[in-house]
Amino acid sequence: MLEKMLSFSRHNKMVLLMLMDAILLPLALWSAVVLRLGGSWDPKLNPFLWIFFVPPFWVIPIFIHLGLYRAVLKYLDDKIVYTVFSGVTLAVLVLTAVIALSGMHPFPRSSIIIFWVFAMAYLGGSRFLLRGLVRRIDAVDAPREHVIIYGAGRAGVQLMLALQAGREYRPMAFVDDNPSLWRRTFRGVAVHGPQELPILIKETSSKLILLALPSVSRSRQREILESLESLRVPIKRLPGMADLVSGEVRVEELKEVDIEDLLGREPVPPRRELMSANIEDRVVMVTGAGGSIGSELVRQIVQCRPRLLVLFELSEYNLYAIDHELSVMAPNCPRVALLGSVGDAARMRQVMQAFQVETVYHAAAYKHVPMVEHNPVSGILNNAFGTDTAAQAAEDCGVDTFVLISTDKAVRPTNVMGATKRLAELVLQARHARGSRTRFVMVRFGNVLGSSGSVVPLFKRQIKQGGPVTVTHPDITRYFMTIPEAAQLVIQAGAMGQGGDVFVLDMGQPVRIADLARRMIHLSGLEVKDANRPHGDIEIRFSGLRPGEKLYEELLIGDNVLDTEHERIMRAQESLIAEPALRALLDRLQAACHELDAVSAFELMKSVVQEFNAAPSTQDWVVKATRE
Repeated sequence: MLEKMLSFSRHNKMVLLMLMDAILLPLALWSAVVLRLGGSWDPKLNPFLWIFFVPPFWVIPIFIHLGLYRAVLKYLDDKIVYTVFSGVTLAVLVLTAVIALSGMHPFPRSSIIIFWVFAMAYLGGSRFLLRGLVRRIDAVDAPREHVIIYGAGRAGVQLMLALQAGREYRPMAFVDDNPSLWRRTFRGVAVHGPQELPILIKETSSKLILLALPSVSRSRQREILESLESLRVPIKRLPGMADLVSGEVRVEELKEVDIEDLLGREPVPPRRELMSANIEDRVVMVTGAGGSIGSELVRQIVQCRPRLLVLFELSEYNLYAIDHELSVMAPNCPRVALLGSVGDAARMRQVMQAFQVETVYHAAAYKHVPMVEHNPVSGILNNAFGTDTAAQAAEDCGVDTFVLISTDKAVRPTNVMGATKRLAELVLQARHARGSRTRFVMVRFGNVLGSSGSVVPLFKRQIKQGGPVTVTHPDITRYFMTIPEAAQLVIQAGAMGQGGDVFVLDMGQPVRIADLARRMIHLSGLEVKDANRPHGDIEIRFSGLRPGEKLYEELLIGDNVLDTEHERIMRAQESLIAEPALRALLDRLQAACHELDAVSAFELMKSVVQEFNAAPSTQDWVVKATRE
């Protein structure tokens, strides 16, 4: 019957609640009088029976005014007690006045106080009873997944309340590191110590652990995740406290555990003076503005109030995507979106001259190692000569600062991509050495999380598909950094130095890719399938190093490195090639590329980039097809 009532319209439900109150109010007054009279009825009160039926006529209008009937039963909270208290108190005052004015001398005055207590109990209790019944019916109709909340602080309690009101999850227990909270309960949910987790998961049949630790440091989150890894239970987390406070996300909006949570790297707040030095009130151009690094640079740049932002991109779709994003994110930032190639000298000069560009962030490059390895001519032309062309245009047009986004693969490169980026560095170093009005700066860093070609999205897709997760080598390691942090450090490094500087970003500790894959599998609630666990869920398969791939990446060619004013930016002291000698080699290399002579171009690269230790498997697909 209650289920049928729940299907009524909102108006009909309100009418039913009013009828219930119209019955409970006389019952509360009768109970109060009988209790006052010791359980017996006084015949002297018979002429005044009408008084038991009139309270609804003024109490219900009071409750309507206070909004009692607008409250949704399923989501009632403790505020309803205040509403009932206010309404009943006003009702008692009116009842007192009615009795006094009616001359009802036999009516026991003290029963009015008892009526106040009974009315509070009947009306308030009926609401909470109905709420419990509605939630029970709702739980039966929509079975919810049992979860455990890690963190019994304010965020954890708010998360519990939000989940209890929802239809997806049922909080079964809290876990918290603070012993003073153990054995406490919040709305019937008890707090336990972390050591009890394995038993709790089994006893409560929980299928998910929710981290409610928005204010905990990254390093502590990493420790907690490592301790949870062996439980083989999927984990989700609350957003950071900054996002919660700003209102960008709500407590109940859970996220998958990000790779940065596993790395435990604490972000360093950017320095405003360095962020804005080359950007604020300046015309800023970003090449490769639609790429993973370029687009994040653009997002950071618009926050520093440039006079004009020039988006330069070869891919039409990528340019459209970032331009559309900025139209929503920063509609008041003046910008212009331009299609073009960094290898087109005339186009580069035309753009820089037309908009009087003052700062260039050169992020345009081919970055995927195997692709460039088998397309070396295109890689050389785009990465090395594209940088040279852009740098020449910057000098011709009087650009103040030119910042090259380089890579750790440029250090003692074993692949064509890394060699082309090292050649791009040499080109800028030579220009600075011979004297240039434009200040050339290079920033070198390792892998960024979530970029095109990053292993993290690949692993996520493979785990979702049931595996296998492919890793090239059991011992391969890489440095990792988030895209926003990398972009902020690039901008800050670009504000340092006098020119010709190679800045190296502190990437933290290198990470074994196999360990990363294993941890991602475990935190997805799955088991690694191997010789020791043949019945596991996901296999890690080693595919072998790809052409030109290193086991270990480096950030410095030598050991000569200097600190800077920023704790995560270092200045490398490295050798360079004088421009006349470098230009002679570049001319020969450019001629070979224009003739599409991949073999000669490849050999010349090894003579220009002396640290280039090419992999034996490197070969141009076109040359290979021609020979076959």
